[in-house]
Amino acid sequence: MQELPAFLSERLFAQYGERANEIAAGFDGERPVTLRANTLKRSAQQIKAALQEGGFCFTQPSWYEDAFILHGVREDAVRQTALYERGEIYLQSLSSMLPPLYLGAQEGENVLDMTAAPGGKTAQISALAGGKVFLTACERDKIRFERMKFNLQRQGVPRVSALMEDATKLSEFFRFDRILLDAPCSGSGTLIVGEPMKISPKLITNCAALQKKLLEKGLSLLKSGGTLVYSTCSVLKEENEEAVEFALRRGGCRLDEIAPPKELALLPSMRGTITVAPNELYEGFFVARFVKS
Repeated sequence: MQELPAFLSERLFAQYGERANEIAAGFDGERPVTLRANTLKRSAQQIKAALQEGGFCFTQPSWYEDAFILHGVREDAVRQTALYERGEIYLQSLSSMLPPLYLGAQEGENVLDMTAAPGGKTAQISALAGGKVFLTACERDKIRFERMKFNLQRQGVPRVSALMEDATKLSEFFRFDRILLDAPCSGSGTLIVGEPMKISPKLITNCAALQKKLLEKGLSLLKSGGTLVYSTCSVLKEENEEAVEFALRRGGCRLDEIAPPKELALLPSMRGTITVAPNELYEGFFVARFVKS
């Protein structure tokens, strides 16, 4: 683990023991290009046929028919296709497709994506519900907000209200049936050996504080009986299990156990949650699901 910052190596060993070596190995190497069929515009079968016609070699994970793993190609080649230009596909990591699936939004529900940029998960939530949910997508940074709006428009997401707003400052007037909080994090699950790493103890501490603030706000905006999915692209307990424990201590909610796909490689995690191990296909990722009392 010499390629990783010493402080991170120490934290991973403290949390995972010898499995820290497996995590470090998962950071070494480039993952294949993965994408999602935007079923708001074309079906997964239509995208499959179009990819085959375009000469792309691909496989699909068993747990999500809209997901595609492309082999022997770079993202630039995909961005040059008409499928991409028309918003009929969206480049997205496999791990990041999990939270909208676990959210399970249903037709007619009011759904909040608290930190929505660049908009991929927002669009996926809509697609999974056939475009029949009412979405509010927040992003406080102007540049990221404009990028999110562009992506939502290109993917044809209906019934969406895009707000350039800090989600922690949303009015208590709002109430939502379901909330996705894909929280800003250190990115400790997405590191790539050989590329610049911005991760630091200070960043982890700052992210953990913001995550708890967002989680507390999200639970306050959730209707009784509503569902909140909390996720990060981190494998560190400071950003994951400790945030869950904070929410449970706060009271008024319970964990709703998640059943992971069998093909996922998982790291040890709090019961009811999942931590995806970084490997040749997946980024390190954490997901927990709450139900409000």
